Amino acid sequence: MKRLFLLSIILPFFGTSQESTGPTSSTRTFSEDEINKSFKNPFVTIGKIPTPEGYERVQALESSFARYLRELPLKKDRTVYLFNGQPKINQDAQFAVINISVGKKDLQQCADAVMRLRAEYLYANRKYEQIRFADNAKVVYVYRSGESRNEFDLYLEKVFSFCGTLSLEKQLQKRKRMDEVNIGDVLIKGGTPGHAMLVVDMAVNKAGKKIILLSQSYMPAQDIHLVMNPEYAKISPWYIVDNEADIITPEWVFKPSQLRYW
Repeated sequence: MKRLFLLSIILPFFGTSQESTGPTSSTRTFSEDEINKSFKNPFVTIGKIPTPEGYERVQALESSFARYLRELPLKKDRTVYLFNGQPKINQDAQFAVINISVGKKDLQQCADAVMRLRAEYLYANRKYEQIRFADNAKVVYVYRSGESRNEFDLYLEKVFSFCGTLSLEKQLQKRKRMDEVNIGDVLIKGGTPGHAMLVVDMAVNKAGKKIILLSQSYMPAQDIHLVMNPEYAKISPWYIVDNEADIITPEWVFKPSQLRYW
């Protein structure tokens, strides 16, 4: 009965969600019960996830990387699966799962998921010449096969095999301050172990305070998913941007100095 009652709250809200291409005033605070992993995800895209009260999404220009990320489709099932079809052991980290292939090999891990989403955006917008990633030896892998989906998938497998957090960290530019963050930026710690997460949406309040949504893959290769905020459940999955505080995610902790951009 409890589950049916909560679903009756969530589903009508989902039906009245505003469009995600610009600022939105749709707000919602989620209870821990509502976010329980046994529930299905009611939001069809990242941009349909409501902002906390007092925050509005920043504008995302048409054909921009920010707009692409905001419009990424989400699975109804909130379960994170590994590349081999098995569910991930830890099912407490995710808020929602992005509806994009993880592949059938243990390749698309953390940095690979970031590169995948960046490459998919460029591929979708026919910006083929910009699809390029470098490995640790500074060998640059450039995509040269146009709209061929098969060749694009093979290219990504090659990139995932030779590039990682260390090489991607070197390829990206460093932000001076955390509050300079934009949609599409990357939190990254290169090395072994290392990790990378992508900023997939952002909102701001009247005082100029920013909040962000973060996505990740992990090891082994698994569905790309939006993570919960383990420190501030009342605004989860949103994270408050702070120039001084660490970014504490369910499976990794970043320093503000680890923010990068393309």
